[in-house]
Amino acid sequence: MKAAIKILGLLMVSVFIFSACSKDDDPADNDLFVGTYNGSVAFSSSNDGEADVTSTEGSVRVVKVGDNYSFNFSNSIPTLSDIKMEKNDNTSIVFSDDAIGSITVTASTLRILYNRDGRTWTANADR
Repeated sequence: MKAAIKILGLLMVSVFIFSACSKDDDPADNDLFVGTYNGSVAFSSSNDGEADVTSTEGSVRVVKVGDNYSFNFSNSIPTLSDIKMEKNDNTSIVFSDDAIGSITVTASTLRILYNRDGRTWTANADR
């Protein structure tokens, strides 16, 4: 009987530990999404003096400071900064007076289509 109680106790502890580990990680909760993603990147701008970068192989380094994210592109593409991810949402969809876009980030993928101030950033990258 004591062995059965010990096994049942261990089983309950195991269930608690496994249920406490979340498979639905969220950018607002941790730094799991910080790092470099490699894949296709592009940039276009209607501003004179800024060069367009056609879709090419490159990388995007994701940096988190507080609740804000910055996306540092390779290939001389300007940084996309001050993006805020809401808790329980690994996708940021922004519709405001000066920006429209979608950013999806997981532990293994990064998808960006973002337009602000006549400038458009795109990325389709993995790590």
